[in-house]
Amino acid sequence: MAQRAGGAPAERAAELRNKLVDQCERLQLQSAAIAKHMAEVLPAKSQSVLTAANGARELVIQRLMFVGKVCENEEQRLLENVHAEEERVHQSILTQQAHWTEALQKLDALRTYLVDMITNLDDQGLVRAEKEIFERTEVAEGILEPQESVKLNFNQQCVQSPLLHRLWASAVLSCITGSQEIHIDEKTVSPHLSLSEDKKTLTFSPKKAKLDLDCPDRFDHWPNALATAAFQTGLHAWKISVEKSCAYKLGVCYGSLPRKGSGNEVRLGFNAASWVFSRYDKEFRFLHAGQPQPVELIKSPAEIGVLVDFAGGEVLFYDPDSCAILFSHRETFAAPLYPVFAVAHHSISLVQ
Repeated sequence: MAQRAGGAPAERAAELRNKLVDQCERLQLQSAAIAKHMAEVLPAKSQSVLTAANGARELVIQRLMFVGKVCENEEQRLLENVHAEEERVHQSILTQQAHWTEALQKLDALRTYLVDMITNLDDQGLVRAEKEIFERTEVAEGILEPQESVKLNFNQQCVQSPLLHRLWASAVLSCITGSQEIHIDEKTVSPHLSLSEDKKTLTFSPKKAKLDLDCPDRFDHWPNALATAAFQTGLHAWKISVEKSCAYKLGVCYGSLPRKGSGNEVRLGFNAASWVFSRYDKEFRFLHAGQPQPVELIKSPAEIGVLVDFAGGEVLFYDPDSCAILFSHRETFAAPLYPVFAVAHHSISLVQ
């Protein structure tokens, strides 16, 4: 019994020793794996990263050089168009000047002739000269009054460039959007809409909320709302998330837009004081002055960028995901513009 009892510690020690040997072997293998990783994998990874980074740099440089070359070519083409249009208008003006100078000379000569007839001829002489007088006055009657002619105006269409337009819109939206805070004015919000605490999200409800409808700034029928501030100079851009809604309007309007009632004078896009991009189910349109213009889209945008060039007289709607211009409209704006919103399904949100 004593021998058997004394053997238990020896067996336990042997078992522990074997476990330690196994652990040492595992540690050795683990150390070998780490050493190999440090000696082979990490240097290879480092070289791979260096190669990838150099390739990425080269790709950026190549693509920007290509874009730059294309932009240079487009710049040259457009400047040549501007020069050609300038020359055309200038030549038209010179032609008109020559024509009307000749016409003035004819009229002056006729007037001198008629004055001479009246002054120097007696009644019989005037009667004998009637045919000649008629022939000369007939020439004068053929000289028409000057009329306004588009040939004498500089045609801004000469600088139309889809490439430049798209690049310009992308650059403006990238640089300006988020740099200016746009908030929705709570005083203008329709009772069919609720406004989030951060003044960025409008949510539609078919049931009217209990709001002060006597407030002169509030829309009391259509689900509209205005931003807090207007602008009347420069470039302005903002983005709106519309992926949750299939019924909305986005754009700009004059502050004079009426707020009360259900008439078209209040309905966005159905009057001369508002310019909006509209979606209703699968139908997309640009609306202004009650004249809808369909916009054909393959898919519904998740976000829409609105860009206003006040000095250039343009409002533009843009899909930031595809870098596609959805619609562009030119207008000579006569008053400050407010960002305007309407939603009749779920919600839309201003994007920072």
